Amino acid sequence: MSGRIIVGVSGGVDSSVTALLRKRSGADVAGMFMKNWEDDDDSGVCPAEQDARDAEAVCKHIGIPFHTRNFAAEYWDGVFETFLAEYRAGRTPNPDVLCNREIKFKTFLEHAEDLGAEKIATGHYAQVDAIDGRYRLLRGADPNKDQSYFLHLIGQAALSRTLFPIGHLPKPEVRRIAQEAGLPTLAKKDSTGICFIGERRFREFLSRYVAAQPGAIETPEGQRIGQHQGVCYYTIGQREGLGIGGVRGFPEAPWFVVGKDLARNVLIAVQGTDHPLLFSTRLTAHTPNWIAGEVPAASFRCTAKTRYRQPDQGCAVELRNDGTLVVIFDQPQRAVTPGQSVVFYRDEECIGGAIIDATDAAYGGLA
Repeated sequence: MSGRIIVGVSGGVDSSVTALLRKRSGADVAGMFMKNWEDDDDSGVCPAEQDARDAEAVCKHIGIPFHTRNFAAEYWDGVFETFLAEYRAGRTPNPDVLCNREIKFKTFLEHAEDLGAEKIATGHYAQVDAIDGRYRLLRGADPNKDQSYFLHLIGQAALSRTLFPIGHLPKPEVRRIAQEAGLPTLAKKDSTGICFIGERRFREFLSRYVAAQPGAIETPEGQRIGQHQGVCYYTIGQREGLGIGGVRGFPEAPWFVVGKDLARNVLIAVQGTDHPLLFSTRLTAHTPNWIAGEVPAASFRCTAKTRYRQPDQGCAVELRNDGTLVVIFDQPQRAVTPGQSVVFYRDEECIGGAIIDATDAAYGGLA
């Protein structure tokens, strides 16, 4: 290996500063832009072309080679098909988690190696170190930007080849470095949402791939209170978009999704932010990934998150013989959602995570 580093340049400020810092370190650096989605309409809402131009402009400004690769086929097979299958099953998947494992730290890494790279670097807010030959995934230093939650499916092989050059920096400092260096992306807004959807309405996008049938919205007691457009469009804890107006016999208070009855095509909703059916203390999860490469123990204590930006929650983890696990929280958790990830931490180290199957919420939950 030549010692070359290939930086994943996305056209955003974080990856731009990542490339700049590696260049300043004296490394042999090149940038690579990943196109993960083929535009399939004429709406002009997909920002991929502009992002590619911005990424190329950054590389030219810094003075490093620029490469592009089209991973749309790999993304469809490795990420999007699973995304659709989960929605069809009534769950709410997180494609960014799977994209990191299948594309950014697998396919991208393989292509970087073909270009002679010894390591790759990305603009994620996370950190990595090694103790006695074991690589650890650590939180980003900026608690408001830490992205270790989305990286919990990465293993030892990928971590050993990965650098996170901005993981030790707060976001304002990254912006300052970009401005000081005059990077073309210095004022570019952070991207949000799922890249292949862009600015399109999520429900309209999903309806092109997942057939949905309207049905009733009911209370847990079976009283009809409205109509949904398709249970796949809703997630646990959702308030917006239910279209439930004043319902005779009920107070004027917001409604929240607490469950889905797929067999009857019924969405279940309750009133009140703190309704008991929104809370659970136990969940089951499948396909755990342990970043160290080995199961921590048959049972152990740690902290966990069931969604990004959630404060750490104390819990006990029990591993079953079939490889699944049970997580029991010290305090009830609100709107834990099947299909999302439960991610485990010990202090600053992310030790792994798994996909949530079910919870003990009273409606349709665990026994």
